[in-house]
Amino acid sequence: MARRAREGEIPEGFRVEARRSASGDGGIGGGYLGGQLLIAMPGMADPRFAQSLICLCAHSPDGAMGIVLNKPLEDPSFEDLLKQLDVAPTPPARRIRLLAGGPVEGARGFVLHTADWSSEGSLHVGGEWALTASVDILKAIAEGGGPREGVLALGYAGWGPGQLEDEIHQNAWLNVTPDEALLFDPDHDAKWRRALRKLRVDPLLLSGVAGRA
Repeated sequence: MARRAREGEIPEGFRVEARRSASGDGGIGGGYLGGQLLIAMPGMADPRFAQSLICLCAHSPDGAMGIVLNKPLEDPSFEDLLKQLDVAPTPPARRIRLLAGGPVEGARGFVLHTADWSSEGSLHVGGEWALTASVDILKAIAEGGGPREGVLALGYAGWGPGQLEDEIHQNAWLNVTPDEALLFDPDHDAKWRRALRKLRVDPLLLSGVAGRA
C-alpha cells in the first residue's frame, strides 16, 4: 500500500523512459506558497523558465517543488507512456495531456489533477487540487475513470532551502491563486499572459524589470 505523502513532501514519481520534446515555447513574507501559481517575470535569467507558469505543489523550510504548466510534450504520447509502464487498456478509454514539468528528473512522472479522485499516496495541493505519482491513477484514467481533470508531467522544478524565497525577493517570480483553466486547459501559449492578467499586470510594463533566478 502506498504511503500518504505528508504536507510539503514531494511524492515519489513513477519512472518512465521518455524523450522530452517541449513545444511552444509579490513578496512572501514569512509564509509558504504551496498551492499558488508562480509566474516568471519577463526578465527571468534562466531560459528554462522563460515565460513559465508553475503550480507550486510543495513549499516548506526544506525547499519547494512545482510543475510547469505551459510546456507541452508531444513525445511520448499518453498511449506510448502507458505501454512503457504496462498499463492496460491500450488504447485507453481516456487520455490526458503530457507536460514537460521541469528540468529536474525528467524520468519521474506526476499527475496534477482535480481532488475529486485521490489515492493513499496523493498530495493535496491547496483545497481543490492534488498531485499523484502512483501508477494507480494512470490505470484509472486508462479505464475511463480517474479525476475529472488532470495533466501528466514528466520532471519537475525544484528549489533548495531558501532558494525560492531569494528568487522572489530578487523579482524573479510573481504569485497568483490558481484556477482550473490555468491548470488544465490546452491553451499553453496564452497561459503566462492570462496569469498576469489575473493580477491586472501588463507584461509590457514589466519588461524593464530584471528578474534574476
